[in-house]
Amino acid sequence: MELTTTYIISQVFTIIMYILLAITYYLKNRKTVLIVSFLSLIANAIAYILLDAYTGLAMCGVALVRNLIFIIDEKKNGKRDEINKKDIIVLIILYAISIVSAIFTYDGFLSLLSVFATMLYTYSVWQKKTNIYKLLGIPIGILWVWYNIYIKSIFGIVLEGILLICSTIGYLLETRKSKQ
Repeated sequence: MELTTTYIISQVFTIIMYILLAITYYLKNRKTVLIVSFLSLIANAIAYILLDAYTGLAMCGVALVRNLIFIIDEKKNGKRDEINKKDIIVLIILYAISIVSAIFTYDGFLSLLSVFATMLYTYSVWQKKTNIYKLLGIPIGILWVWYNIYIKSIFGIVLEGILLICSTIGYLLETRKSKQ
């Protein structure tokens, strides 16, 4: 890995992405969360372009589509705890978009780590149980850490590693709380 200007700028956008992502956890207004989340995905997409990580870039596109679908559905139908046939169709469509994107951006098996992480994350936010969301945060974090190793994103490795630790702690706290 060579420390070129392009690489340094990619790492700056990676840091911006994680800062924006962290900010979303402190916002109360869902519309503001959506806007900041989109900005985070845009910063992430720019970092992936600079790192020539086109499968990761494609997964940013999938994430943007996924977030729009989920937000529009929730706004239109309200929050629901049950999963219906339309929800299953949406999940299948999102998986199909992920797979097609992966086919067009395939750059070896390790490039698929971002696809697996995106598909797992899509399922984790699609289903309605927070304990499953938190549990799946662990393998999702592991996949993103390995993808960041593959694309040689130092700050991606470090910051995703921190999120992995947070996911693990969150899941353990949830598990302990449910046993009491």
